[in-house]
Amino acid sequence: MTIPQRIADFADDLTAIRRDLHEHPELGFKEVRTSGIVAEKLKSWGVEVTTGIGKTGVVGVLRGTRPGRTIGLRADMDALPIDEQTNLPWSSKNPGVMHACGHDAHTTMVLGAARYLAGNRDFAGTAVFIFQPAEEGLGGARAMIADGLFERFPCDEIYGLHNSPYHGPDEVGVKPGPAMAGANFFDIRITAKGCHAAMPEIGIDSIIVATSLVQELQSIVARNVPPTHQLVLSVTQIHAGAAYNVIPETATLAGTVRYFNRDTAELVTRRMQAICDGLAAAHGVRIELDMRNAFDVLENDPALSDAMIGAAREFVGEKARLKSDLVMGSEDFADMLQVVPGAYCTIGHGGDVPLHNPGFVLDDRILPLGAAIMARMVETRGVA
Repeated sequence: MTIPQRIADFADDLTAIRRDLHEHPELGFKEVRTSGIVAEKLKSWGVEVTTGIGKTGVVGVLRGTRPGRTIGLRADMDALPIDEQTNLPWSSKNPGVMHACGHDAHTTMVLGAARYLAGNRDFAGTAVFIFQPAEEGLGGARAMIADGLFERFPCDEIYGLHNSPYHGPDEVGVKPGPAMAGANFFDIRITAKGCHAAMPEIGIDSIIVATSLVQELQSIVARNVPPTHQLVLSVTQIHAGAAYNVIPETATLAGTVRYFNRDTAELVTRRMQAICDGLAAAHGVRIELDMRNAFDVLENDPALSDAMIGAAREFVGEKARLKSDLVMGSEDFADMLQVVPGAYCTIGHGGDVPLHNPGFVLDDRILPLGAAIMARMVETRGVA
């Protein structure tokens, strides 16, 4: 692997930044320390900085020495509500909060690209560095967009990336067109009739209704969704009761629907509502469904996907390639791609612990590569 010498020269600095961010993770819309560090670093390199976009978002603007187009580079900053179990020297100092998805690395990579580009500004056009809060299901991208992100900082193209322990080290991939699933989140509240557990006949058991509902919801994918349409419906939470001798009055379920076809997602919502209504009538209870969209389908521009792979090949050769597999995971960079064309790549690294796991460990060796790819997108795509 060959990366620009100027990036290689400050690789240790990138590792130090990433480990510091990892040690002090912050949840979505609470990235006060993180955004402060981002703003301070950008300012120290001569980048124009605007803070408070989408609450804790940061945007940096750097103009090259020649006129050209405006290229956006985006990174996410938030961590997850997970208690870290790696026991590394730079493990999270915030109990119950962990960078288990690599957003600390994404932030560091874009900072690395900014430092490199600011070194001599030898590029055409303008680079816009977008540091987004609250990617993990809280709508950080939509918050920045609603706060006028692209009106205040218009971009011709935009690029993002994600680390991947699921691919070999330094393997870079982009899936042209639809690449990552859209996501709906749902909550279901069942209100039944609580009673003493020794006398169930005088009440209506919310737990019985809840477990029946979980089973019925799984029939939607099996019997209502065309087999050629990729769709996942997962119930991920069930809460009811607080005592051994009480049949609880209420029970709640929560979960997610992942999809690539919006009409199919709407079909699932209708079927879920019908099942809730039917079970409510059958058991004599009230069932309320709250379904809301969290992420759009992430769609990479085909031509810009080629461009991103072309840039990556300058550093990793044939390890960079276009992909064909759809990913059922979701990413709210999709919302930015609905406004500005662009592409989103994955960068493989060492380690076999999956993302969103309390034992996840990021391989810091990918930091210079990510910085180099993002900087190269500005250098190649900014030319008018």
